Order: sequence, then C-alpha cells, then structure tokens
Amino acid sequence: MHSGGVRRAVAATAVVASLVTALSACGGAKDGRTDTGRPATRPHATTADPTRIPGVGDRLQRQIPSGSRQVVAVYGDGKNSADSKVVLYTKHGSAWQRERDWAGHNGKKGWTTDHHEDDDRSPVGVFTLSDAGGVLPDPGSGLPYTRSAAFAAPRWWAKSHWHDFDYVIAIDYNRVKGTPPNDPTRPEGQEKGGGIWLHMDHGSGTSACVSVSESAMKYLLRTLDPRQHPVVVMGDRADLAA
Repeated sequence: MHSGGVRRAVAATAVVASLVTALSACGGAKDGRTDTGRPATRPHATTADPTRIPGVGDRLQRQIPSGSRQVVAVYGDGKNSADSKVVLYTKHGSAWQRERDWAGHNGKKGWTTDHHEDDDRSPVGVFTLSDAGGVLPDPGSGLPYTRSAAFAAPRWWAKSHWHDFDYVIAIDYNRVKGTPPNDPTRPEGQEKGGGIWLHMDHGSGTSACVSVSESAMKYLLRTLDPRQHPVVVMGDRADLAA
C-alpha cells in the first residue's frame, strides 16, 4: 500500500475509535452494557400504595373516615403560598383512583394548623363535606343545596369577586353539619373562624377558603355524594406529608 493509503487507513481507524469512546461516555452501548462489560442498571420505578391518598402522611391519612369513598385533596404549593392543586379521588374496592384535578387557590397568606378569624390562612386538616348552596340554581348537586341571594358577595368587593359564591360547598370546619353553608353558628367560638368553603375562583388567594373554576365547582357538586361520605384533605404539601 502506498503511503497515502496508509495515512487514510490510520485516520479512519482513529475516527472509529473516537466514536466508540464518545458512545461509551454517553452510556450509549447498543447492547445495554456499560464500558466495563456489565449490564447497565436502571433505577427502579417507585410504585405508590393505591390504598393511600398520594402525598398524605400517616397523621392525616388516619383521619380519613374508613367509610369515605370520595376525597377532595387540596395540595398547597407552600406554607405561605396562595396557589394549590385540587384533586378528586374516588375509592374502588380498597384502591383510591384519581378522577379529576384542577388549579386552585387557598388563603392569600397560605396555610395554618391553628386557624383564627381573619388570619387569611386556610386550615390544614381533614374535614367532611356535607352541605352546598349558592346564588345560582342547583346545578344537580348530590349534596343538600340551598339557593339564596344571601350568598351574594358584597358589591363593595372588587368586581372580580362578585361571583365567588355563585356555587359553594361548605367545608365542615367550626360549623354545624346539616345547615346551609352560610349559617353563622360557630361551635368552637367566633375567634376560631368559620364560613370556609369550596367556591368559585377569582384568580387569586382567598380569606381562608379554597377556590376552583366554575366548571370544577359544577363537577364537584354533581359528583360528591353523601352516601360516599366525602371529605376534603387540605394543606400545604409539607404539612400534608407529615
């Protein structure tokens, strides 16, 4: 072979060697082996326990009544955040199944494990969902529904808030079950707050309620069934997981 052919052969060999080195560095061995010749290992996928509500630790998990087959989980973005995700789970046999989820809001200052009147934080905990109502006609609610103009937001509020209470579902925090959501009775005293609802969203944080879109409220009203003993599990992600 003349000298030019030798140089080309050496160059070609060098290119092939470079490609092999690059593939090995990227973990790209096509037979699934590493550059040591041993089979490449892959991380095992984490399988969630279907008998538990995801992201909820033992403390709150134990507070979900054994007879509950519908859970509205509110996952707050952070302790001091007004943003949250709302997820509806239903129980099939012993397994919880995710049905729907929506973006939502909670108290404008976030969450608290010791809620008080006017602290602008939503209470962390597990609460039953027993009663509904609003300004608008009943859209087909499974929960007892009270329609009343008395739900209307004050017109001195910002106009964006005027329709907040067109549909509401009472969260049974410091209230009497079986009464309209706007019943003012506070069994634990006025200083512990009350009137905490799921209601329609105005695009930002609330005084202590949880808010979702109109379509989400209609879906929840039509889906939540007293015979399934629905509850809400709510809080920032860290408190939920504790």
